[in-house]
Amino acid sequence: MTESGTPGSPTASAREGDRAPDEKTSTATNLAFGVDVGGSGIKGGIVDLDTGALIGERFKVLTPQPATPDAVAGGVAEVVAHFDWQGPVGITLPGVITGGIMRTAANIDKGWIGTDVYELFSKNLDGRKVSVLNDADAAGMAEDAYGAGKGVNGVVMLLTFGTGIGSAILNDGKLVPNTELGHLQVGKKEAEHQASSKVKEDKGWSYEKWTEKVSEVLKTYEALFWPRLFIVGGGISRKSAKWIPLLTNSTPVEAAALLNTAGIVGAAMAVDQGLRV
Repeated sequence: MTESGTPGSPTASAREGDRAPDEKTSTATNLAFGVDVGGSGIKGGIVDLDTGALIGERFKVLTPQPATPDAVAGGVAEVVAHFDWQGPVGITLPGVITGGIMRTAANIDKGWIGTDVYELFSKNLDGRKVSVLNDADAAGMAEDAYGAGKGVNGVVMLLTFGTGIGSAILNDGKLVPNTELGHLQVGKKEAEHQASSKVKEDKGWSYEKWTEKVSEVLKTYEALFWPRLFIVGGGISRKSAKWIPLLTNSTPVEAAALLNTAGIVGAAMAVDQGLRV
């Protein structure tokens, strides 16, 4: 259901902060549709692929609880129907997808594990073409093409700092899917168990203390992948001026630019490219 409880009628709270800085209402023709499925909300919109901007406002419904495959697929169908969109649809999910099968499930019902996501969404969207990918991978694609990574050649890495650490790696715009680098062991612990923003909050660390751990993680990623740029996202990226200057790794670090629209934009890019993981 929508946040207002009335299908097709987003409330002010659903729309708050939904307009991207460069969002527009032009007559653009190079369009695609993306849906970003999260633990609390299912958000979608029409994307102008020439600019990465949304056409009009995004639309959001609450993620069903429990967030079972059929219930979430119904929410995705509601978002698509709100725009009367008849074409292909790109969809993000919070988990690893290989061979079209959901392998993990983060902030979503464990019933997703083993689900054929293409069969599920195609059935709920009248058989139309879909692309389904990990949410961090979608955000990485969008940031690399339109955001902080635009114009940067070589390896670009997106890292989202939240409850865990999400990751995406792109090389000259080509995605390496499902990297899950938050689970890489750095020292004696997984990276996300020592450098996520949740750890900072739980331990009451200052930015100085926390960035010591983040720097250690970034230095490990540098030694393995030699990226040209790190892009950092997640809620804490909005306060990037307070902590990015404190980092001691070598690779430049930039805050993500697309904010709440990155997953939608990346999903739209994926279906336009015919991406299937």
